[in-house]
This record gives sequence, C-alpha cells and structure tokens, in this order.
Amino acid sequence: MRLPNLLATRFGRLTAFFFLYVTEGIPLGFAATAVAAQLRRQDVGPAEIGAFVGSFYLPWAFKWAFGPFIDVFTSERLGRRRGWILGTQIMMIVTLLACMGLDLPAQLGVFTGVLLVHNSFGAMQDVAIDALAVNTLHEDERGLANGVMFGGAAIGSAVGGAGVLFLMPVIGLKGGFVFVAACIALVTVFIVLPLREAATPLADRRVAGLASAVREMKQFSMEAFRSFLGTRGAFAGVFFSLLPAGAMSLGLALQSNLSIEVGMSDDSVAWLSVWSQVIAASCMVIGGYLSDRWGRRRTLFVYMALMSLPVLYMMGVLTEQNWIMPTSAADVVKRVATPALVTAVWVATLLYAVAQGLMYGTRSALLMDVTNPAVAATQFTAYMAMMNLAIAYSATWQGIAIEALGYPKTLLIDAITGVLCLALLPFIKPAADMAGDGGGAARARGLAGALALACLAWLPYRAGVWNAGAAEPIFETLFTLIFVASAVFLATGAAVLGGSASLLGRLGLVLAPLLLAMYLRRWWPQAEWLYFAVPAAAALVLAAQARLSWQVLQVVPGAGAQYQRQAAP
Repeated sequence: MRLPNLLATRFGRLTAFFFLYVTEGIPLGFAATAVAAQLRRQDVGPAEIGAFVGSFYLPWAFKWAFGPFIDVFTSERLGRRRGWILGTQIMMIVTLLACMGLDLPAQLGVFTGVLLVHNSFGAMQDVAIDALAVNTLHEDERGLANGVMFGGAAIGSAVGGAGVLFLMPVIGLKGGFVFVAACIALVTVFIVLPLREAATPLADRRVAGLASAVREMKQFSMEAFRSFLGTRGAFAGVFFSLLPAGAMSLGLALQSNLSIEVGMSDDSVAWLSVWSQVIAASCMVIGGYLSDRWGRRRTLFVYMALMSLPVLYMMGVLTEQNWIMPTSAADVVKRVATPALVTAVWVATLLYAVAQGLMYGTRSALLMDVTNPAVAATQFTAYMAMMNLAIAYSATWQGIAIEALGYPKTLLIDAITGVLCLALLPFIKPAADMAGDGGGAARARGLAGALALACLAWLPYRAGVWNAGAAEPIFETLFTLIFVASAVFLATGAAVLGGSASLLGRLGLVLAPLLLAMYLRRWWPQAEWLYFAVPAAAALVLAAQARLSWQVLQVVPGAGAQYQRQAAP
C-alpha cells in the first residue's frame, strides 16, 4: 500500500510538521529527564549532569551555520529538504543505538560526546524542517502550523522523558535508547519517506559546491552583523537572547537532580514531567493571547518576574529543611526527605511550568518585532540560537554551583540572574526604519571596547592575581563565552569592514579560531603561553577596532535596506 504524500493537503502538512517536530522533542526530553534522572540515581554529581545537559543544547546554539550548506548541497531526486531530513534522522537513529554499548556512568565522557554528535544531526534536521515549512506551508496556515509544531516538540519531550521513565522498569536504560530510536524510525518510515516536494524551478537552483557554501556563509555574516547592530531594539535583543530567559533552574537538570535526591520514584518523576509539559503547553497559548491584547513587553515583564517566585519558594523550603548540599554515595548518614519537601518539589515545579509557559511564545514574538524583515531568516534564527546557548551555559553553571555552593544559594543566584534581562525590555521595540537608526557604528565601537576589556580581565585571572575560589568553574564558563563572542565579532566584523580596514580585518580572522581554541585549556594546560598571548592580542585588535569609524554601518534614515558603504579613516 502506497502511503499518501502529506504535503499535498492542508491537514497532511499540519500532520507532517507535527510529527517532524515530535522527533526533535523526543531526544531532548530523553536526555534532560530520563537519562539525567538515571545518572543522578547512579550517584553522578550535579556538575557532571549539568555539563551533560548543557552540551546537549550546544549544537542548537550554532544551528545557523548549517543553513548555507543545506541550501547549497541538495538532491532533486531525494527532495531538496526531504533528503536532509531523511539523512539526519537515519544518523540520529544510528548514534542513539551506538550508545547502547557504553557503560554508564564509567563512560559518561564518551556518552556525552556521542549524544553531542546525535544532537548535531538533530539541530541540522531542525534547519531542514523549517526550510521545508517555509517552502510548503500556505500563508493562511503558518500561524496554526507553528503552534502545531511547538506542540509536537512538547509532546515529543514528554514521550522521550516521561514515556521512557514509565517503561524503565521493563526495558531499562539501554531499552530506552531502542525506544527513542524506534519512535524516530516510525516517523521516518511513515512520514518522511512518503513526502514528495515540488521540483525546484531551474531559475532558482543554486550551483552546488563548497565555494558556494562559503559565499553564503560570508553573506550571512555580513547581513547578521548589520542587522544586530543597526537598530537599538535589535542590538538589545542580542543581550536579551544571551541572558537567561527568567529563572531557569526548575526547568533544567537541577529539578531532575532534586527529584531523585528527595526519593521520588521513576514513575513520580515521569508524572511530574508529564504534568509540567501539559501545563506549560496550555499556558503558552494563554500567554501569547494575553500579550496580543495587553502588549508584549508589559506581559513579558510579568511572566519573567513570576518565574523567579517558585524558585525562591523552593529555596526557602530547602533551607528550612536543611537540605543544602547534594547527596553522595560517600555520605555516612543517608538523608530522608520529609513529605513536605517532596510536596514542595511538586508545587514549585508545576508553578514554574505555568510561568515558563506564559513566557515562552511571548519572548519569541517580541524578538520578531525587532527583526529586520529583509533578513528575517538570518536574524531570527540567530536569536533562537543564542537562546539555546543561554540554556546550555545555564545548565552547566548550575551543576557546578550546586556542588560548590549548595542548592539554596544556586536557586537564589538563578532567581536574581533570571530577572536581569528585564532591564533590557524598554529598549526592545521596533525602530522607525528597520534598515538602521544611524547608531550602528557607535554600537560596534562600544561592543569592541567592551570585549577588549573583558579579554584583558582574563590575564590577571589566569595569572592568579585574584582567586575565584569555589566559583572558579563559573568564571571559566564566563570567560569561555567572552572568547566565543570575541571570535564571532572579529570574524564577522572582518567581512563587514572589507577593504576599509583590511589589516585589522585580517588580524581578526587569524585570531578568531585561536580564541575558539582557548576552550582547549581544560585538556591542554601545557600551552600556557598561548592562553596569555591570544587574549592579549585579541584585546589589542578589538581596542583598535573600537577606534574605527565603522562607516560601513552608517545608514541614512529612510534608505530602506540599502547600506551606505564608505571607507574608514
């Protein structure tokens, strides 16, 4: 029996994209809930679990880089987008099954690496699915389709997390890998294989090849750089995306760790996950509706502030119950949680799901408001990628902080840092001219100067002039983010500056990969000279770029999308 091509009808398209997004949510729920819970049950520390969950989100922070390759390298026989979806889903299945042979927690490092590769294919699949949606969805069904897709991701997360936990007594953790792989395989066979994309018109087909992909990446860099710095709202959106979207601890590995430590069974953890997903999904719809009526910035301020309240409540209960540090197999006396503490975990998690759900869609809609329509796919995808980066580093620092400071202090820090982004809300509003408001050059100089100072701050820290103590891992994470941001600024800035500052641009291109290589300091401490020389050189180049006029970013108001290029003095 030949299966129907779902792309041919409205109901079929909605069905197809729902299930395609289910395959994106299943692995994330499996890792963040089911696997994290089992690792904690095997006495893996919160720091290791936080790093594990954080690394799982990292590929989603860089998914924008896949776009040009997916656009350029295509197959008309397999389908321009379908071919990529089919290939990535097969690799997702293969990498999941490869994890079955690993011994946990002894091989946690290898396990994390394999799942990192797995999720890289997942992020690549997401780009191809979104591209397919743009090309096939009709204009009058895109709003409904986006709601259906996010709903599919939430259902998938519940299936991969709670579903596996329910089945764990029967199939075990290794059986969980088979279950998740089988779910993806079912979508591949019954949804992806029957899809038939319309042939691409000859006039629209691009010449495939690496050189074409490189040109696309360069164009992407230039457009994104100008769009982010061109208006005050878009520039504020960068920092808004990089900051935690409200308190995040009760939605990441900390909540899974705590659930296991207070004695909750796998079934209880699964039911908590199910109810959290259902409540969050319902509140996403409510939050978006209210933001349309009462304004996005006003409602988002309330939603994000509310996210800190259940976190502070959980902190107070843990302090009252004297449940400060995480438990360990080495503890002589085993702690037993009171019923009041277990109830508090339920109450805090479900209340958090309400606030997070209200916030979720409204935050994305706010960033759409400041996105330049001329480069919408480029700019908005990058905002989403930076949000995923915020999730990744939040999960990492929270795991470190739990072991260094304990649960209550970690929750307090999370509640405070979660509301920092509220200070940016007044600035995130559309400009009169999305092409630019004339302040792009000043913003480029200010950002270059700030990154130069941040790179300089690394030098006395690395030399031991000041000691961060137990918070050292958190500062290491912060400096890693600074090096990544500096590398991106130097690389994309070089493309934008072009011939107006060719020497500084070339130096920036040389330093960009070296700044990214600073991450190797964890595994290659012998190259100490490199870890001083690279940030110092980057600080000098960034400081020099902070003195440029950046006339290439000057936009004449009302000029639309046309950028006025002039040589820098």
